[in-house]
Amino acid sequence: MTEDRFHLLGMGGSMRIPNRIMPPLMNNHGNYIVSMGNVCRWLARQAEELGVEIFPGMACSALVMEGDRVAGVVAGEMGLVPGEDGRPVPGPAYEPGMELRGKYVLLAEGVRGSLSQQVIARYGLAEGREPQKYGLGMKELWEVRPEMHAPGRVLHTMGWPLGKGAGGGGFVYHLNDRQVYVGFVVHLNYRNPHLYPYMEFQRWKHHPLIREVLEGGRRIAYGARAINEGGWQSLPRLVFPGGALLGCSAGMVNVPRIKGNHNAMLSGIHAAEAAAAAIAAGREGDLLEDYEAAVRNGDIARDLRPVANVKPLWSRYGLLASLGAGGFDMWTQTLFGRSVFGTLRHGKTDAASTEPAARHPKIDYPRPDGVISFDRLTNVAFSGTNHEESQPPHLRLKDPTVPIRVNLPVYDEPAQRYCPAGVYEVVQEAGEPRFRINFQNCVHCKTCDIKDPSQNIVWTVPQGGDGPNYPNM
Repeated sequence: MTEDRFHLLGMGGSMRIPNRIMPPLMNNHGNYIVSMGNVCRWLARQAEELGVEIFPGMACSALVMEGDRVAGVVAGEMGLVPGEDGRPVPGPAYEPGMELRGKYVLLAEGVRGSLSQQVIARYGLAEGREPQKYGLGMKELWEVRPEMHAPGRVLHTMGWPLGKGAGGGGFVYHLNDRQVYVGFVVHLNYRNPHLYPYMEFQRWKHHPLIREVLEGGRRIAYGARAINEGGWQSLPRLVFPGGALLGCSAGMVNVPRIKGNHNAMLSGIHAAEAAAAAIAAGREGDLLEDYEAAVRNGDIARDLRPVANVKPLWSRYGLLASLGAGGFDMWTQTLFGRSVFGTLRHGKTDAASTEPAARHPKIDYPRPDGVISFDRLTNVAFSGTNHEESQPPHLRLKDPTVPIRVNLPVYDEPAQRYCPAGVYEVVQEAGEPRFRINFQNCVHCKTCDIKDPSQNIVWTVPQGGDGPNYPNM
């Protein structure tokens, strides 16, 4: 990275925030801009050369238990079909999954992992912690005109188009080969259920600062993913009988930097070292307390503690107040190792933050122009998403009546808007509203599992390796 810029956006202009007043931890100079998809593919080759077995094209769908201990996972269950109630049942071509067992099971599923959520609930790992918070990150890969390409330049924006009731911001990363990542994050604790995160992203691209980069270019790919935002105070206990939680399965993202890969890698190193030491010492099966201690007292803690109050300050006081107070707090912790605020609480979950639609005005979003901005379904086609249509939907409702009976009259069914892939619709059939789930569109962002105000939607893994395929993302 060669150049780092921070801008506060208004509707038609912007103000650059001087780098010299930014806390040192916000400095990105000298870092590398890479495609994590390509990095993971490269890492897979290195792992296989070391003898690691990788099982592509299958998902881990269940835990293997031995008493109260997690002993492994089930992977590659195939041939399930929808039963009479829509639940999956074995079909004519059913193949049971493999039980992959290990001395320790390290869960690194990323944000809101389905098995990780089961483990957190089963062992009460989040008890006494603040609720986990999330943002929805949406990203496009563009090829831009040569004169607008500046390899190594990083731009972060805050402010417009989000108003007082919603937080978030955008980024532009210049890669090589005239390629640019443009992305936008919306904090999922917004109150107005009429807010449409995807359209906020599309509107943001029309700001003059962003539009001038994209004009004359072409979109190559699209994707979306939830991001952990709870930080230090939301980290659950990391170890459980038989294993541990790694990276974003626990929530190790540095929120103001919008970065968590470094901590995920460190957590993997710490967990591997702790497991190897326990096995070598004949303590196989013991809780990996050394791993917990390494995270709580090492580099991950030193990265997350100084930014612990950024998210709650933003949630309580809005963007401008939090810029001053959050910046002051980060500087104080950098210089003196402590915060004048202590460790602030988050309070509500993101689902509980959603307020009834009647309390908020509807938001009029401009239609995408098909050049700079695009409709959801067109963009989903650029995500490489595919789900075999005969499989049971991996998006399940605890109570099928809730969307129309509760969410529609109270919240104007926000699933129609918070999903960045157009999975959920309210359609009219015989003059009556019906809730439709287009699971084939799902880009696996997990937003529905997080933001549904009734907590009625459960995200589970689809069969096989189905889902989005992100080249160079």
